[in-house]
Amino acid sequence: MARRSVRSARNFGCCGNRIAQEGAGNEKAPLRRGATAQRLVYRAGRARYAYSRDRGRSCCIAIGEENMPTHHLLPRLFAGMLLSFAGTTIIHADSGKSADSKPPLVEPSGPHVTYSTIKVSGLSIAYREAGDASSPKIVLLHGFPASSHQYRDLLPALADKFHVIAPDYPGFGNSEMPDPAAFSYTFDKLSEVVEAFLKEKGFDHYGLFVQDYGGPVGFRIVGRHPEALDWLIIQNTNAYEVGFTPAWAGLRGKLWLNRTAETEAGVAGLLELDTVKAVYLHGSKKPELISPDNWNSDFAFLQRPNARRVQLDLFYDYRTNVALYPKWQAFLRERQPKTLIFWGEDDIFFTPEGGESYLKDLPHAEIHRLDAGHFAVEDHLNYISEQMHGFYRKVVTGAKGKH
Repeated sequence: MARRSVRSARNFGCCGNRIAQEGAGNEKAPLRRGATAQRLVYRAGRARYAYSRDRGRSCCIAIGEENMPTHHLLPRLFAGMLLSFAGTTIIHADSGKSADSKPPLVEPSGPHVTYSTIKVSGLSIAYREAGDASSPKIVLLHGFPASSHQYRDLLPALADKFHVIAPDYPGFGNSEMPDPAAFSYTFDKLSEVVEAFLKEKGFDHYGLFVQDYGGPVGFRIVGRHPEALDWLIIQNTNAYEVGFTPAWAGLRGKLWLNRTAETEAGVAGLLELDTVKAVYLHGSKKPELISPDNWNSDFAFLQRPNARRVQLDLFYDYRTNVALYPKWQAFLRERQPKTLIFWGEDDIFFTPEGGESYLKDLPHAEIHRLDAGHFAVEDHLNYISEQMHGFYRKVVTGAKGKH
């Protein structure tokens, strides 16, 4: 019987395209081949060895040999060396297995955030989602001038214990932006779309995290469906007159009283890059923790056709939220949802008094006063995530020390 061995091997991967020599010394022995490949058979004396390449990506060589003169063996070794440096794998002729097989590919690990869209009321709504669908649910509603991007880090931080979802409102982020001439950009309408989105996604009860615009959207939804609210997380969203800073002067004192080209021009500065950047950085004691991707991506979205008109429509419609403050306060006072409050004390838009006012209607709420600005998750991510986990465990489930 012929003696078979491997003289050298170097593995750069071969995609399973193997050509193996069987029956060394038999010039008519068949060659086994996996996928479609280009094949070159080389003969030296009574030995045959084959070279295979699949679309240039990888190759294998299979060698069968028997005792042969040196002048036959040397060309064979030389050819094997050339092919090995070209990215070949020497295959054992008797086993068909690589002498240096590839390790298994590493799969992604840890909590994953997925990015998807879904049709809701005829609109394409983009959203981010994380966590096991069987876990307790949390809805994250974003503010101005952001999108679900503001929760890019909070989603995976919560996904170990919760099923978390964060949609982009129509006209924001990656959701569809219908023409303002045909679509009413009001907080009533945004809440209707988000409500339909949650129903489509099977979120019939959940914890609700509201920030800035998320409050007017979310309070409308749970006002219509109070049974859906398991617990409430408030982060710098206003429901009290004392919550407004002087930054609202152009809106409250002019635009809301009379919407004209002139009063619109007076608040258009809120849509400029420097202002968008300031919304993120104002009040933060560690601005180096806040990614410039925030204001750069927000401002880029504001450059789309009709995007500024969308925001001006919502600036004007915000006055309807103030009219609903007494109704929202009554809802909180009567329903007493389990509530966790995070309040950035140096918010460009909302005063510390705005945060404290919730305690009048929610005396059992837990409040955390943060040395932060409008987007507190940016520089207090770990703290907020840890407190949410703890509050849910201790207060919402009522089972301290159990997950």
